[in-house]
Amino acid sequence: MNKQDYMNTWVQEPPLDYSFRSIHIIQDLVNEEPRTGLRTLKRSKSGKSLTQSLWLNNNVLNDLRDLNQVASKLLEHPENLAWIDLSFNDLTSIDPVLTTFFNLSILYLHGNSIQHLGEVNKLAILPRLRSLTLHGNPMEEEKGYRQYVLCTLPHITTFDFSGVTKADRTTAEVWKRMNIKPKKAQIKQNIL
Repeated sequence: MNKQDYMNTWVQEPPLDYSFRSIHIIQDLVNEEPRTGLRTLKRSKSGKSLTQSLWLNNNVLNDLRDLNQVASKLLEHPENLAWIDLSFNDLTSIDPVLTTFFNLSILYLHGNSIQHLGEVNKLAILPRLRSLTLHGNPMEEEKGYRQYVLCTLPHITTFDFSGVTKADRTTAEVWKRMNIKPKKAQIKQNIL
């Protein structure tokens, strides 16, 4: 299958769906059967899924150790993973492994236990990230939550299932100027 045929195939493929499986550790995915939907998953000759969507929502995951290795066992082209749903798990941070999926455009992390707003900084290196959910995490209670995320990730177009408007971006920029000191100023303060 050439690259163009592959790209046309994945757009239409249903997700590899491991939601509601009581999965505690990522390695368990290898021995777990994904949920079946209305359409059957297409597989490569090696038996790996041709999808670009991995749904792990509504489980009990608290870390994503070995996600790269497991994705390589399950997906024919893990480097093209575009959508990961990790909502309603027990994650307390944004694992850096997520930043290794450079084609990620949709990431659902709502309903977890992520404490610190600064965790969002890790996602800034994802060039194609357009849709992100974080609501239902303790970080949502921090002052300036929405503005901070929009400043940190200026390319997202949907945040917490709500479209990002020009007004949102303007508000985020004003908030940034009022609340985030330039790095040079921070360094000077730390020296004093």
